[in-house]
Amino acid sequence: MITVVGIGPGAAANQTLAALDAIRQAEMLVGGKRHLAGFPHFSGETRCLNADMDGLMQWLEQNQHRQIVVLASGDPLFYGIGKRITEHFSGQSAGRQNSYRQNIRIISGISSIQYLCARILLDMNDIYLTSSHGRKPDFDWLLQHEKIAMVTDDVIGPYQIAQEILARGQQRRMVIGENLSQEHEQIICLNAEQVIQRGDIDYGLNVVVILNA
Repeated sequence: MITVVGIGPGAAANQTLAALDAIRQAEMLVGGKRHLAGFPHFSGETRCLNADMDGLMQWLEQNQHRQIVVLASGDPLFYGIGKRITEHFSGQSAGRQNSYRQNIRIISGISSIQYLCARILLDMNDIYLTSSHGRKPDFDWLLQHEKIAMVTDDVIGPYQIAQEILARGQQRRMVIGENLSQEHEQIICLNAEQVIQRGDIDYGLNVVVILNA
């Protein structure tokens, strides 16, 4: 059984009982270095993820008879590894696909966007959710929405988003949540112009919510 487990935005307090139960029953834990470090008392085998996703898929196929837990930040199906795994196994032939589906399970986690919206008391009704991880959003289309939440990366972060807003002559507020649920968590609300003024400052691991001013 391959179980993809969402471990929330960071702090152990935000992990679900279902996630912790699956990890306790696992023979092998797969995840990034930071994810694995969060479970120092795990007594089974571990495998550290790297950029070779094709290699991981092949390994999962060969070992799907074992009790394997793949750790994912936030929720596995929100721009996470859960999508990659389900798409891979869904691409198998019909007979093999049914077999693999019986051996794949997803345990949802609290996403960083859910966490941030809860912290700032912002309802998630009608919010557009997206990510800039490894991709460039279509800002012309994206900024037609009144309420947007985006998980960012090192290439397109708060500063770059603010530039896109200003280039289109919009007035927007940006809520930037850094290191959410962790010891050095910081949540700030700025106008796009103010984010430009902080452009020389590195933002920590973050999520951005974009609202009308």
